[in-house]
Amino acid sequence: MSKCILSKMPTMRLNASRTSQALDMLQDRYGRQRHIPRFEPLDELVCCMLSQHSADINSFPAFTSLKERWPTYPALAVASLADVTATIKNAGLANQKAKGILASLSHIREAFGDYTLEPLRQMTVPEALGFLKSLPGVGPKTAAIVMCLAFGRHAVPVDTHVHRVSMRLGLVPDGVSADKAHNLLDAQVPEGKAFAFHVALLDHGRSLCHAQSPKCSECPVCTMCRFKPKAKVKRAGS
Repeated sequence: MSKCILSKMPTMRLNASRTSQALDMLQDRYGRQRHIPRFEPLDELVCCMLSQHSADINSFPAFTSLKERWPTYPALAVASLADVTATIKNAGLANQKAKGILASLSHIREAFGDYTLEPLRQMTVPEALGFLKSLPGVGPKTAAIVMCLAFGRHAVPVDTHVHRVSMRLGLVPDGVSADKAHNLLDAQVPEGKAFAFHVALLDHGRSLCHAQSPKCSECPVCTMCRFKPKAKVKRAGS
């Protein structure tokens, strides 16, 4: 099996036009999806917290169970840690996630006087992201997902697929962390295209640009990619 290595670039300037070009090419391949919020903002936050380090097949049923057990957030906010942990056990790291959810609800109620994230609509994106990241158990990716998917604001969620594809296309520096990639991509993805960019790179990472054995021969952005196939070394006598 051949391996791929990232070709070295002595210098790399973050380039918005390169990012736009990559997005156009990927959308030609995977289509252009319209942004439609799947949840109201607080539901999106809780669902994202449950999905951390967990597959959707486990986190979504856990979210459904949580909403069935406590249909309103005032009811959930006074639930016991043990009950919440037991209800979301299928999501993995249940005790840790239950603590984060309950603590976040408390912070939100204290900040806004209610269990709602609607006041974030009046904030700038950096202010809103800052508030979300101040909540227990909420990092850059979860905060960006809430801003992008629930509010339709300009914040690029960087999951493992977006991170990998961005580095291979030279949109972020080699070795940059996923957390740092958020700010870099926010600055160069065209305004209003955060959702489209996230979806396009997510689709590409899942379909072709795999971490191991990417399908380079089928890649629609191969002319931009800095990944090169590394041929196996043939041993003498083999």
